Amino acid sequence: MKKILVCTDGSQYAREACRYAAWLSQRTGARVEALYVSSLWEYELPFLMDLGGSLGASPYSGLTGQLEEVEKAKADLVEKAVRHELSANQVAVDDDTFHHETGLLVDALDAFETGEQAADVIILGKRGEGAEQAKEHLGGNLERVVRASRQPCLVTNREYREIKTIALAYDGSASTQKALDWIFANKAFHELSINVLTVDDARGDHDHSRIMQIAETRLREASLKADCHLLSGDVEDEIARFVDDHAVDLLVMGAYGHSRIRELLIGSTTTDLIRRCKIPILLFR
Repeated sequence: MKKILVCTDGSQYAREACRYAAWLSQRTGARVEALYVSSLWEYELPFLMDLGGSLGASPYSGLTGQLEEVEKAKADLVEKAVRHELSANQVAVDDDTFHHETGLLVDALDAFETGEQAADVIILGKRGEGAEQAKEHLGGNLERVVRASRQPCLVTNREYREIKTIALAYDGSASTQKALDWIFANKAFHELSINVLTVDDARGDHDHSRIMQIAETRLREASLKADCHLLSGDVEDEIARFVDDHAVDLLVMGAYGHSRIRELLIGSTTTDLIRRCKIPILLFR
């Protein structure tokens, strides 16, 4: 791992995302960079321009420049906060640590996911600056970023705690195979207490015992110690209960299971667990 990218704003979640980035950097030696994106697109919608024309004036014609000035001032404050948080957690900062872009976060991320300087992991808070007004809702950018990102996404919680115990929700899908490979490749995770969870939801569409055996075999071949657990019941309930009962500090899972279409139609296990679990969740596509 060479680079960690933190998506930041002015929220408490962004501060904790920086702390998790520092934790990961200290254990991997990876460089940390932060990205703040100002979104001004809502003030340039055709509807607003048409509205101004119908009133005989364009009240928004001179507003963009003012908004840009406000956002520049805000970006300066966000940058100072990021630099302070990283420095306080013994992470080196320099002129290229902070990036400010204008547009949409999901579009701005594209430049940080390709080429030799691409980030190896994206970190963002599960909620943003509107967290106090919508406590049960995830951040507006979260799902778009996870769906579009080429890299694993670490979705962080509001209160930081050191990661000592992790759980991998393993269902044999391609995304959870990637998650297992990622753990193998990053030795910093080998020092942690690792649990691998497979949940038999009694639907009969998969041989969960065989899936667990595959995970156990791969772990043994990699000389990696882990406790494997075959759980029975509702997937979301069983994983959330295990996280609470075993004081898990990090949940690792696929962003999608065996069927992305099915999850799009009837709701996502991933989304439910992000809401329910008060710990960071590392997602793989």
